[in-house]
Amino acid sequence: MLKKSDYFYELPEELIAQTPAEPRDSSRLLVYDRRTKETQDRIFRDIKEYLKPGDVLVVNNTKVLPARMYAYTKNGGKVEVLLLKRHNLTEWEVLVKPGKKAKEGTELFVSEELSLTVKSRTETGERIVDFHFDGVFEDILSRVGSMPLPPYIHEKLKDKDRYQTVYCKTDGSAAAPTAGLHFTKELLEEIRKMGVQVAEVLLHVGLGTFRPVKEEDLTHHVMHTEYYCVDEKAAETVNAAKREGRRVIAVGTTSVRTLETVADENGFLRPCSGDTSIFIYPPYKFKCVDALITNFHLPESTLIMLVSALIGREECLRIYREAVEKKYRFFSFGDACLLL
Repeated sequence: MLKKSDYFYELPEELIAQTPAEPRDSSRLLVYDRRTKETQDRIFRDIKEYLKPGDVLVVNNTKVLPARMYAYTKNGGKVEVLLLKRHNLTEWEVLVKPGKKAKEGTELFVSEELSLTVKSRTETGERIVDFHFDGVFEDILSRVGSMPLPPYIHEKLKDKDRYQTVYCKTDGSAAAPTAGLHFTKELLEEIRKMGVQVAEVLLHVGLGTFRPVKEEDLTHHVMHTEYYCVDEKAAETVNAAKREGRRVIAVGTTSVRTLETVADENGFLRPCSGDTSIFIYPPYKFKCVDALITNFHLPESTLIMLVSALIGREECLRIYREAVEKKYRFFSFGDACLLL
């Protein structure tokens, strides 16, 4: 049986990064070579030394919504609402805490310009709600919503743009694709000038990425669906690289999940969009992705399982132990690793 507990590691709390590195590309980079099993300790901007002309970096250009808001019942009870997925102009799938205050038919009031009605409860406990407002929803959200930082970050974010990548474009995520936070515009420009191509795909990060695994048997864990889109330009860029034997390097686990959702058995993509609930864990045969840039992930999470599928569980846990010993910073605002 594939067990959740097989992906546990000890992490001192002081290694959980509370603030992003300044500048972005000054974070540390642990480089791991899958062939030699050797590691190197570098700074993120040194990543240029490991890239080659013809490589394709695949980034997720989603933009994080100020998706967390606080609403009140008619009796004054406070409820936290986290936007997960938009269904249409007014209807959203949301996470509500505490859930007992969000029964079907309940009205919740966010501000004078925004309220919502709970329509139904999903099988996994989320709520489908209908928002009531006059005007443009995104404009209202920018006034009443806040950045949905993970619960392990206790520091207030001074600049909300630091929880966005420099290449974000399309609103829709409830969390940042954090591997991309290390890139500056200048670093990306230098990488392009080297002859490395950058392909943009889209996956709106929702609950699927950060929902904890509750089942000990991994085969019983159900991923929440997340919206993805691969356009013609991205598909052509990746397909040309696959045909010519050039490397496809995913920036972040969300890019991996998008590519592996869309790729055929030979690693070729077709332009398409839809919802994915792909859960990548060992043993998994990667079809499209050759290398990965990613952060250090939570113990027993679907993300450390994905990394383990690429480099092996024992090696993954070994380099995580090494990162702990060397005091790398972990999780969303933490340091990065390059898995080649």
